Amino acid sequence: MWSRSSMLAGCAALALVLAASAEAADPVKVGFVYIGPTGDHGWTYSHDQGRKALEAKYGADVKTTFVENVPETADSERVFRDLAQQGYKVIYGTSFGYMNQMAKVAKSFPDTIFMHATGYKTSKNMGVYDIRTYEGAYMLGVVAGKMSKSGKLGVVGSIPIPEVIRNINAFTIGARSVNPTASTRVIWVNSWFDPGKEREAALALVDQGADVLMQNTDSPAVVQAAQEKGVYAFGWDSDMTKFGGKAHLAASELNWGVIYDKTQDEVKAGSWKSGNIWWGVKEGAINIADFGPSVPADVKKLAEDRRDAIKAGKLHPFAGPLKDQSGKVFVAAGKTYADADLKQMSFYVDGVTGSVPK
Repeated sequence: MWSRSSMLAGCAALALVLAASAEAADPVKVGFVYIGPTGDHGWTYSHDQGRKALEAKYGADVKTTFVENVPETADSERVFRDLAQQGYKVIYGTSFGYMNQMAKVAKSFPDTIFMHATGYKTSKNMGVYDIRTYEGAYMLGVVAGKMSKSGKLGVVGSIPIPEVIRNINAFTIGARSVNPTASTRVIWVNSWFDPGKEREAALALVDQGADVLMQNTDSPAVVQAAQEKGVYAFGWDSDMTKFGGKAHLAASELNWGVIYDKTQDEVKAGSWKSGNIWWGVKEGAINIADFGPSVPADVKKLAEDRRDAIKAGKLHPFAGPLKDQSGKVFVAAGKTYADADLKQMSFYVDGVTGSVPK
């Protein structure tokens, strides 16, 4: 016979089991905050592809949402706070300018995990993550150096922060590794996503003699302008072939999904810790792909060989000897520029014309 006390104990135990099962079945809520529209075909588009890949892999175990077109102002703080209040366990801020706002909100929600793209501030519940986009820029530079007839290259720059300066330099280093006389001109638009300004900058670079263009902006406007003017360009962050098939030489394509997978696995296992993720070709976070028909087989093979060498750890875009614009050696032969220095890069390398905006 069951006693009243044993029956009560059994019911209590069953309630705990049912509660635990319900809790285990609840999906992890993951929020993404985007600087631009998901349809920009560049930076935000690539992040959203990573979000979709997360959903596809983990199914009912995750529930994601995103907020797009969030400026790098106090408004982003409101968005981060709102997501945290809604119970989102992991929140990603996908632009450098969100850093201080995210750090502030993270202090108020110690049980929420915050991940900031391209930044440097961390705390117990806030980590940073990034992709070594300079590796992609270097590979594009190799192709540009081979494909340019004039040796004059152009870059449409977004905002002069170390990330973008680093990419311009890597592009130039890659080009000069196959064409020592190649030079790079830069026009800054001071925006991540402004198709009108991006187009104007691209046209101005062509007027100055550039016959191959790279961008560190988010829209396909540069590729479209290149197609119109009969010069070459590259997809940035994703394949942009459909916006200029004759102009499109190749694309530096990002795969944020590998980082989002890593974080989700750690959250699920209860092992997540704040840190600094900076992945590249080796980890499958970036690749050169979608070569256009204009690219000869030997140039494609050269770029892919350089990619494979980076993956194997046999090549680093910032391996010495390297000089800055003044001719001063900043990486000696046999040395490699350290990550800490790359993250603070504020000067142009030899081969880039003009000066970095103050």
